[in-house]
Amino acid sequence: MRDRPGVRFARSVMDFGRAEWNSLVTEETIPFLEWEWLAALEKSGSAGPKTGWCPLHPHIREGGKLLAAAPFYLKNHSEGEFIWDHFWAEAAFSLGRNWYPKLVGTIPATPAEGYRFLTAEGEDPRILGGALLDAAENLCRRQGIRGIHILFADPSWASLLEERSYRSWKHSRFIWENALPRAPGVSPKTPRPDRFASFEEFLSLFNKNQRKNIRKEYRRHEEQGIHLRILPGEAAEADCFNRIFELYSITNDKFIPWDARWVNGDFFRLLGEYFRPRTLFSQALLGEETLALAMMFRKGDRLWGRYWGSYGAPRDLHFAACYYAPMDYCIREGIRLFDPGLGSSHKIRRGFRAALDRSWHVFFDPVLEGFFTAAVKRANRLEEETMEALNAEIPFKEGPLPFFQNSL
Repeated sequence: MRDRPGVRFARSVMDFGRAEWNSLVTEETIPFLEWEWLAALEKSGSAGPKTGWCPLHPHIREGGKLLAAAPFYLKNHSEGEFIWDHFWAEAAFSLGRNWYPKLVGTIPATPAEGYRFLTAEGEDPRILGGALLDAAENLCRRQGIRGIHILFADPSWASLLEERSYRSWKHSRFIWENALPRAPGVSPKTPRPDRFASFEEFLSLFNKNQRKNIRKEYRRHEEQGIHLRILPGEAAEADCFNRIFELYSITNDKFIPWDARWVNGDFFRLLGEYFRPRTLFSQALLGEETLALAMMFRKGDRLWGRYWGSYGAPRDLHFAACYYAPMDYCIREGIRLFDPGLGSSHKIRRGFRAALDRSWHVFFDPVLEGFFTAAVKRANRLEEETMEALNAEIPFKEGPLPFFQNSL
């Protein structure tokens, strides 16, 4: 399939060589846009036609060299996207309009801010990005695809979308920053102050009661005879990559049985083959036996938490393995940001803050475009109010600190 000269659509990331795709990736690119992650999703069948994720990756080659590419998927549902646009789809139906099919620019089953189009070094990303968007929009118009949805967009790149009249929809997520707070009155544009010297220094921000509570939660596993460690993927046995799926499934079955499984066991096995250098485990051991695993990923000065599971439910082990041990690791290693993954607001009481990200949308039905443009303004105001209320609940002894009110 091809559009204008120079722009084609690939049916799989496997159509690209690993080295040529990754030649478009920089140190600032989030790891989930690397060939290895996308290949694990698609090769495992976690993201493919059988699960309703049909790859249509626009790309540009010149003289055999890959100049630009972006992961896109044609979909007839909204599962595994993590922006939960089902109410928009229902509203569209009430207007006699279809929300699907839709073309989605995203990383399947990966709610991590940083999606962007990839371009070769020395090329103009706006020109090539515009060509990719032109091709995607023309495809939608020809094939009756209702809209294009760009999810978890990198804010430094998204001006390209805004210039083309894509509408932004605001979402909240949680983030932890390894940085001492700015002094009151200091401009948010001022460079961040020094990072925490120790986990205890981080705890010193909290009021007395919550500081005591976090210490108890972080040490509870020791009272139960459980050893907790951070294990680099390159040092982990293959069993860790196989067992995380089992643990993740057991835990979901117990606590959130209605939750769908967006990735399968082969996905984790392929991560062990392709993605070990980016992987970390927070591993809980009872004697020599693995009791629980949290799977995380690191690139540069950022850490992402993604999958968690345990045999049984030892008290507070989830908080220790998924929050406190990774924070402690970030402080020791000088990692600046920790994204624990989506989830409930109990993260606020443990030092995370609500932060803003955006998805971007355009529609090829004027009724849908007009409806979304009008309604998303109110949705965005409500999301901002929710974030402000959440951040007001951070239990610091001095109250919510200034840097928690500003985007990173």
